[in-house]
Amino acid sequence: MKNNSSALIMRVFISSTDKYREGLIYEHIVFKAKEYGLAGATVFKGILGFGASSVIYSYRFWEVTEKLPVVVEIIDHEDKILSFYELIRPVLETIRYGCLVTTEKTDILMYKSGKKQE
Repeated sequence: MKNNSSALIMRVFISSTDKYREGLIYEHIVFKAKEYGLAGATVFKGILGFGASSVIYSYRFWEVTEKLPVVVEIIDHEDKILSFYELIRPVLETIRYGCLVTTEKTDILMYKSGKKQE
């Protein structure tokens, strides 16, 4: 990605407990994004939320399960993001309780790679 260029942000709204095969879907998406060569991906965990099911999920210290809203945010050029979406769409369609995927155009002011920590 180049500084002062246009890009697309894709956000995938799912649950922290949604699974795909043996692992969590949000982990699967991030590892696939890296494998696909996308510019970056971040997972955000919410503390309260609801979706199309209208069931509210929240963090409570006494709850055994931690079913919380999660947003996977991925950024790259529009064509790469849309192509990647088609790759992960079959996985998202397996989610039992649904999900939401959005995109938003954005401008890259700075994209600077850093040194790996050793």
